[in-house]
Amino acid sequence: MSFFEFGFDDADDALDPSHIEQLVAAYEAQGSSAYFDSDTLEEIATYYYERGRFEDALGVIDRLLALHPTASDAWMRRGILLSHLGRHEEALQAYDRALSLNPTDTETLVNLGITLDNLGRFEEALQAYEQALQIDPLNDEIYYNLGITLERMDRLEEAVQALEEAARLNPDHPEVWYELGFCYDRLGDDERSLACYDRHLELDPYSADAWYNRGIVLNRMGRYREAVESYDYAIAIQEDFGSAWYNRGNALTNLGDLRGAIESYEKVLEIEGGDPATYYNIALAYEELQEYETAIRYFQLALEEDPAYAEAWYGLGCCYDALERFEEAIACMERAVTLQPETSEFWYAKADCEYNARRLQDALQSYRRVIELDPQNRDAWLDYAETLLEAGYVEESLQAYRQALTLNPDARAYIRQARALLALGRSEEGIRSLKMALRLDPSAKDELPEFYRDASIRRQLGLDG
Repeated sequence: MSFFEFGFDDADDALDPSHIEQLVAAYEAQGSSAYFDSDTLEEIATYYYERGRFEDALGVIDRLLALHPTASDAWMRRGILLSHLGRHEEALQAYDRALSLNPTDTETLVNLGITLDNLGRFEEALQAYEQALQIDPLNDEIYYNLGITLERMDRLEEAVQALEEAARLNPDHPEVWYELGFCYDRLGDDERSLACYDRHLELDPYSADAWYNRGIVLNRMGRYREAVESYDYAIAIQEDFGSAWYNRGNALTNLGDLRGAIESYEKVLEIEGGDPATYYNIALAYEELQEYETAIRYFQLALEEDPAYAEAWYGLGCCYDALERFEEAIACMERAVTLQPETSEFWYAKADCEYNARRLQDALQSYRRVIELDPQNRDAWLDYAETLLEAGYVEESLQAYRQALTLNPDARAYIRQARALLALGRSEEGIRSLKMALRLDPSAKDELPEFYRDASIRRQLGLDG
């Protein structure tokens, strides 16, 4: 959202820049002791404004108003300057004065709306825009600013309507297309969002933010290679665009280019310094590459930045588990479940680490917690059943296998149930379970080598032929 043009309607656009600089130098040298006519003061105020010297511009406007206290344009520009300086309440007073002198000035009404928006007084801002539209219903800038305020109010469908009208009235307004792209992005309409960003970039090809947002949409659409190309354009325009480097890394990760992703994430650290999320993503890439020691180092860096980063404790634990450093893995998983006790995935990993460390009683407690949090997790029921069986709780193991089979009756589960039944000496039920496994998946016989040693089992399963 930006204010209407600051320059005065009757300003001489062709004025020699060196001449303006001479006027400014004379004004600064002579100060209030010299006379400058209104045209000169307008040029000097515009000069200051365009260079961001808002306090200096305000002084010139106040001097102009001393000469012409009924100049509505000057009061409006005083409001613009005060808004830029964060003095919004004073700006509103200036706009009110301008409107008292010229009630039908749409520029003042729009700038009033922008300042009200900056103050979070959105409903009043909408009223100002609606009043402006009653005066000039074909003004694309009014619809544009109306759309921005509606967007900020999360009234996205209405924002789209206003911005579409602005685009209809002025198809070459680049910022309209940018904001439309953003609204459609938030509404989840990726195709329209992409089309709007593309149109914006036709009009403003050096918009780094638009290339970046376009990459976000493409990445969400699964068009990862195009997303990377879009981020590359954003970075070419603005090399220190940390978010573009970060999301480029995400897109490369989705493409499986983990080395390239790591390079992008390292660039983020170079630009923005230590950041837990970036350290974490680098660690995940190294973990995926099975370079566990390096992954551990980056998980630890993430945790130095944010000791409450539960996912980093989980990732660190997974790396220790992969290196068979089970006690360290369990300690990390303890931290993860303490920070996020309702995350079943963390409890499941903790249980697996405890199982690997042969701490079966601890593993059973953790598996129970997993199925409390996620009772539909068939794999957790199977692992729980297997651990119960190994710990000697055979009847409880059979109950867990039955629950797993209720959730998904596949061959693997039937084979594991058969082992428990045969261990209990319940041969007839065990054979039935094995037959069911082979009926569901004949290739499952490759998973039955221990049963081949028993001639009776081979014969009943028809494996001797």
